[in-house]
Amino acid sequence: MKLMPFGSALNPSSSSLRPPMVSTALSPCHATVEASRIDQVWKTIRLNHSIVSFGRLNHLPSKLNYPESVMKYFTDFHGHQRRRKKFLANATIEFSHDSHVSDVIRSQFEGNSLGATWDVIYRYSKVYTLLGNALSIVSVSLLAIQKLSDFTPLFFVGLTQAVIGGALANSYVAGLNQLSDIEIDKINKPHLPLPSGELSVNTAIQLTSLYAILGFFLGWCIKSWPLKLGLFLWYAFGTAYSVNLPLLRWKRIPALATFCVWIVQGAIIPIVFHLHAQKYILGRPLLLSKHVIFVSGIMSIYAVVASLFKDIPDVKGDKINGVNSLASQMGIKPVFWLCIGLLEMAYGVAILIGLSSTRFWIRLIMVISHSIIGFILWRKANLVDLKNNAAIESLYMFIWKLHGVEYLLVPFLRF
Repeated sequence: MKLMPFGSALNPSSSSLRPPMVSTALSPCHATVEASRIDQVWKTIRLNHSIVSFGRLNHLPSKLNYPESVMKYFTDFHGHQRRRKKFLANATIEFSHDSHVSDVIRSQFEGNSLGATWDVIYRYSKVYTLLGNALSIVSVSLLAIQKLSDFTPLFFVGLTQAVIGGALANSYVAGLNQLSDIEIDKINKPHLPLPSGELSVNTAIQLTSLYAILGFFLGWCIKSWPLKLGLFLWYAFGTAYSVNLPLLRWKRIPALATFCVWIVQGAIIPIVFHLHAQKYILGRPLLLSKHVIFVSGIMSIYAVVASLFKDIPDVKGDKINGVNSLASQMGIKPVFWLCIGLLEMAYGVAILIGLSSTRFWIRLIMVISHSIIGFILWRKANLVDLKNNAAIESLYMFIWKLHGVEYLLVPFLRF
């Protein structure tokens, strides 16, 4: 007779219990006896399965007086059960802990995601220029005020409309420019939302389109023709500056690029928005005072400087993509000092105009403020490393701050 191998594992979780297969080769004379005893054990287990727990199976073999080989199997099985219960308990605890940690991380991620989204939109809309333009509109509107009684609810409503319209136009132009320069910005400014992949092209198109739609809707609803004209020109020249269509994308031509920036910063904001406050809000005849002409002149210089200076860090990408900026043609250093010289000249003119004023407090404000601004700019410019784009961009941002300071002085320019 052949030997009878027994070698199957017990699965206590199964609903149909099977007798264990002992991994020992029994002699022919004992095979039938051992098999019958094991069968007897399993009959007993089945009979008492509903009332006897498997955790007490180790007591059963000793009571039934089984051979050592069978008793060893039950001992090993009981140890396996204890290890299995311990493993399941630990796994449950660890799973519960990991689930809790996962929930915490998920909630933090969701919170950070919302903040990150707003940060991307903030940077895409270039809020630093938006705030500067809002300050510009408020300042030139205040320049139309002649007496305290001019501060009426109608004035503040009209001022709010102008600020919102300017903010929408500014955001549209900034967004369209970035959409048109994705490949260039991958070289020059890879940290921006579009080239870095933080903002998808589809989302950027939707945002930019929204700015355009809201801006035109506002202009359509308001009955002020200066504001309508100002918004239309802002959108039109901003589109011509950036969009890559035949006869457009004027940023490729230095003279046209400078003209686009000047028409917004040197004419639309200081003149057209001032006329909006003067005619539509205050109901006075259209008249350009010498103060408005001075503001337009000095802001025109700022516009030219901003147009030239912003291309200095972008020389490498502009050359690769065929954008013939003045900096890429003349070099970084000449254009850099040309911009600084233009601003210092503007401050010198402001000081001379201040000295010619018959009002002492006007002379004091104009002379002291522009002397300080000119000195600080000259000092910072001499500390800039022209081989470091980050340093150049930092000074560019500082020039925008000086642009804002200049507009803070505008309401006092009544010489």
